[in-house]
Amino acid sequence: MATASIHGCCLTSSTATSLAQPYNSVRQPTLRRASITSTLDSSTSPPTLIRSPVLQLLLICSTIPMGILSLFIHFFQRKEMGNKTYEMKATSSDNAVPSDSSVERIKEGFIYFKTEKYEKNPALYGELARGQSPKYMIVACSDSRVCPSHVLDMQPGEAFVVRNVANMVPPFDQTKYAGTGSAIEYAVLHLKVEEIIIIGHSACGGIKGLMSFPYDGTTSTDFIEDWVKIGMPARTKVIARHGGEPERFQCEFCEKEAVDVSIGNLLSYPFVRAGLANGTLTLRGGYYDFVEGTFDLWTLDYKFESSLSV
Repeated sequence: MATASIHGCCLTSSTATSLAQPYNSVRQPTLRRASITSTLDSSTSPPTLIRSPVLQLLLICSTIPMGILSLFIHFFQRKEMGNKTYEMKATSSDNAVPSDSSVERIKEGFIYFKTEKYEKNPALYGELARGQSPKYMIVACSDSRVCPSHVLDMQPGEAFVVRNVANMVPPFDQTKYAGTGSAIEYAVLHLKVEEIIIIGHSACGGIKGLMSFPYDGTTSTDFIEDWVKIGMPARTKVIARHGGEPERFQCEFCEKEAVDVSIGNLLSYPFVRAGLANGTLTLRGGYYDFVEGTFDLWTLDYKFESSLSV
């Protein structure tokens, strides 16, 4: 029989952290289709029921997945087809940053990395060229403010990182959550990581969504509600214990409780349990408060007890 308990300063602290910034809201995903302009040099009507070339293109594009359509537009902005010329242009937003500025930012970033880090650390990058053997697997949120390598000052090769909305670890499921499951399997069985750390953070938009979505059979998102529902046990516990407190404090409690739920879900993976039983794997939870500039860390205490028979 296995027993597990989670201990650490974050779970025993009696001081509530007051957040100085409002929580992020979960935005509904919107699809922005490419705007398409067409000029037709031929006066011959297309041999279809839909005569307008613009409508024909829109009809065709409406059946193409946006990712493929974007590639099509990028590589074939001007496609000569006999005596007909189609000009295509993709737009995302009226306030979008010009693409050349975006490219320059990426180029400058890589040049800095190449000259100041890569070329000045030949031993490190030479070793990484031969393979990786990270000590840690880190599950963190996709939030742009909480990059774990930056926050924990880790070098390339130190951590195998998985990031998703609200730093969730789903229960073992070979079909529904194969992406996360494959990352955990690869880290534990192939990379032989010694520790898995799940890091929550302050002002998490995914957790705010978990606490605010009605879950009454209606949905307002395509993916987010079903994904963050993984943390439903944390929401239930927080509402039961802190339902009368302001929303921001409920969210803060849930940000930490959801980490524990994910640690518990890790125990549903047989190779994780095997690592714990063999003493080759440790599970930890963390919480980064970027408003206060603090980081809390706690550890799963996992042990086997022999069952008694009478």
